[in-house]
Amino acid sequence: MAESNLAPLNPPPSRLPNVGTTIFTVMSALAAEKNAVNLGQGFPDFDCDPRIVDAVTHAMRTGHNQYPPMAGVPQLRQAIAAKIAKLYEHTYDWNTEITVTAGATQGLLTAILCAVHPGDEVIVLEPCYDSYLPAIELAGATAVPVTLEAPLFRIPFDKLAAAITPRTRMIMINTPHNPTGTIWREEDMQQLADLLAGTDILLLSDEVYEHMVYDGQQHESVARHPELARRSFVVSSFGKTYHVTGWKVGFVAAPAALSNEFRKVHQFNVFTVNTPVQYGLADYMADPAPYLNLSAFYQAKRDYFRAGLAGTRFKLLPSDGTYFQCVDYSAISDMSEADFSMWLTREIGVAAIPVSAFYSTPRESGVVRFCFAKKEETLKLALDRLAKL
Repeated sequence: MAESNLAPLNPPPSRLPNVGTTIFTVMSALAAEKNAVNLGQGFPDFDCDPRIVDAVTHAMRTGHNQYPPMAGVPQLRQAIAAKIAKLYEHTYDWNTEITVTAGATQGLLTAILCAVHPGDEVIVLEPCYDSYLPAIELAGATAVPVTLEAPLFRIPFDKLAAAITPRTRMIMINTPHNPTGTIWREEDMQQLADLLAGTDILLLSDEVYEHMVYDGQQHESVARHPELARRSFVVSSFGKTYHVTGWKVGFVAAPAALSNEFRKVHQFNVFTVNTPVQYGLADYMADPAPYLNLSAFYQAKRDYFRAGLAGTRFKLLPSDGTYFQCVDYSAISDMSEADFSMWLTREIGVAAIPVSAFYSTPRESGVVRFCFAKKEETLKLALDRLAKL
């Protein structure tokens, strides 16, 4: 039968009808078209440590090329558990409570799919990483946004408490926070623990920037707090920590009962994760220096970038963690954040991301986000161009 006689199929109803091309894709494409310095999407433009590549290559050459255990190779899970115990003084059983994932985003989605059901509510603090809301929608649940308080993006605990209902199944938090660079502190975690005490509400804690906290402050993992740890999925990322975002390997730590449910979903959406990379990471983790020194490494970049921006009309917002710097551009323009980001890319030659893109409904605050996980020459070129402002 001639294909030209076949009528096109009607597409099925979309599971994500409100999702289109992400702002990251749009801005990266525009940056490439205009030969702009891309400080939009959050990834380094420098190489990782050659030793970690050597470790993965060694694993490949020594035969670690078949399926690993579903939850991850034992050596890597043991190394993760040991790191958490040393840094946060919480003991996870490596065998039953640590799962290696195909990046943090898969870990976030799997945690939601395993624990959240149609009719449930999930509280999210906005602005938030762009995978949160679609993941909740795929689970058939309802996202309940609570807006961080401008201009410093503080946690509104009164509004967080008011958002809790009998249908609340989970609260999602992120520290250090993308996109704002803020961090949760000990008193914040204690206030959250007090709020959740006596409930069955679960916590999904996105801690992928755990090793990027500045000015002598510590990362306040939920693992430090027994009342929170017992109800939490803790998500982190090797890609962020070791400058290998393209490897897409992360992990989720959770109590055994939660991990058991997590693995039921994990085994049917990815089953397991790249074998030689897992062995290479386990070998590389024997030296803690790369993650222990990461805060100082990125703080130097942050300080260099902030010093350069201080000579512009941007108003610098705090950057206590992550590799992001948010700026208020209200002294420069009254354009919307999306329009200003595109103008900045086209006319000045530096790409940024509008913070309005991180809300369920775009919310204008006159703030854009830069990524400073770049070589010094990249940052210098961007600063030279931004000095025109």
